[in-house]
Amino acid sequence: MAEVEVHGGHGHGAAHAHGAPTDPFGRAVGVAVAVIGIVLAVATIAAHRAHTAAIITRTQVNDDWAFYQAKKQREHLLEVGAALAETLGDPARARPLAEKFRGQRERYVREAEVLQQQAREREAETAHEETRALRLDLSEGFLELGLVLSSLYFLSKRRFFPLLGALAALLGAAFTLWGLIT
Repeated sequence: MAEVEVHGGHGHGAAHAHGAPTDPFGRAVGVAVAVIGIVLAVATIAAHRAHTAAIITRTQVNDDWAFYQAKKQREHLLEVGAALAETLGDPARARPLAEKFRGQRERYVREAEVLQQQAREREAETAHEETRALRLDLSEGFLELGLVLSSLYFLSKRRFFPLLGALAALLGAAFTLWGLIT
């Protein structure tokens, strides 16, 4: 029969049995990994929201330009209608109709200008949201890299992995802050 060795109240086995830390640096790395994970969760949620905002504003821009084009087509049709009424009709009856068409045309010109300005403003907003989303995507990448590099300590017990991980995580945190405050 195999012999079983039983350790007393002191020695290596006792430290594990009572939950005493055997690797204080490893414990610090574990806490750092948890903190990086929390910041990564925040960055991921913010990135998803930024992408959604960019998509929504891009859709609004497309709608604005479609509405602008519709106004421009109506403007053109009214100009053609006014010209046809003056050319083909009785001048006494055609003139009021042509004037009405030109008045409506001017309204469409003004409305189209407002829509054009609105579309350009929303394009700028879309570009801003897309830039924000890119920053937050970069933050996710650096935070994930920091998480993986730091975790390699537990496999290799090499201290440079968590140091590289901390550097990557700091870059990721900086991009997260930049994405959140802009």
